[in-house]
Amino acid sequence: MEKRWVATVNLQTLEVDYDPSFKFKCVDECGLCCSELEIPLRDEDIERIEGLGYNAWEFVDYEKAFYRGDKFIGYAIKKKPIDGACVFLDPETKRCRIYHHRPLACRLYPFVFIKHGENMEIHVKMDSFCPGLNHPEGRPVDRDFLLSTYRDVFEEYRRKL
Repeated sequence: MEKRWVATVNLQTLEVDYDPSFKFKCVDECGLCCSELEIPLRDEDIERIEGLGYNAWEFVDYEKAFYRGDKFIGYAIKKKPIDGACVFLDPETKRCRIYHHRPLACRLYPFVFIKHGENMEIHVKMDSFCPGLNHPEGRPVDRDFLLSTYRDVFEEYRRKL
């Protein structure tokens, strides 16, 4: 999987340097990321989804674990055995049943955030199945795009500085 740099955000000033040649538009009701990806769940994700009334055993795949180096990150979200899609993807509408409470990895996709001191580098995973990459109707991943989409993520990191 190829990754490509698309922006850097200064977490102190929220100034953004970005690649104007790259554009992105999430293609509604595509659902391919919900089928093609293995999604890691953080403890916070599990707690938030449990708060909706689900039991962890309904949506956590305890047989798939994610590690960064030797550090345990979390378990994967369960996939349906019939079509291999996320258990929260509605097969008819191709919409997420828990969209406003979805895991952080789902919210960030196709972007990868990498913190370097006071800067957050943003890379995009150039997955061949994602029709939103360089979509003709896409938006540049500039300050407006990033703050309108990920302001809460940046604010969380800013509090930790």
